[in-house]
Amino acid sequence: MKSVSIFGKNRYWPHTRTCEGARGIVVQNGLLLLSYEQNTGWLVLPGGGIEPGESPADCARREIREETGFLVEPEDEFLTLSEYYGEVRYVSHYFVCSVTGEAEQALTPEEVARGLVPRWLPVREAYDAFSRHADYEGVWEERRGAYLREFTAMSVWLGS
Repeated sequence: MKSVSIFGKNRYWPHTRTCEGARGIVVQNGLLLLSYEQNTGWLVLPGGGIEPGESPADCARREIREETGFLVEPEDEFLTLSEYYGEVRYVSHYFVCSVTGEAEQALTPEEVARGLVPRWLPVREAYDAFSRHADYEGVWEERRGAYLREFTAMSVWLGS
């Protein structure tokens, strides 16, 4: 497993708190599963925050099911990505996952308001979208950071 760090321009050192989460690379028939916000056009690899007592693999299972409605089995944790923004260190555990079934989405009210739906895209198309993270610098920093995170994870995954 590889470890990578991204340091934001606004980071404090040392960080004062850590938030941990898990995300999944789910490929089926050459298509990559993404969480897509219909209202903003924002794409991300599905995942989210680890709950107390939850393992990273269990978090990936739960978050991918909640966001996309797909049941998955994490098979390989290939990356731990640490991002430093402000006074927070964000740690994302990335897993390669396989689809084992389908279920109902369980979206938060905020996700419903943003129009979150699952979207399958060709791997190269998703990679190209994330590669344009610099286009959002100074315009939409949250999206720039998220796309840089996903671009970095996909680069590690595709390089392995």
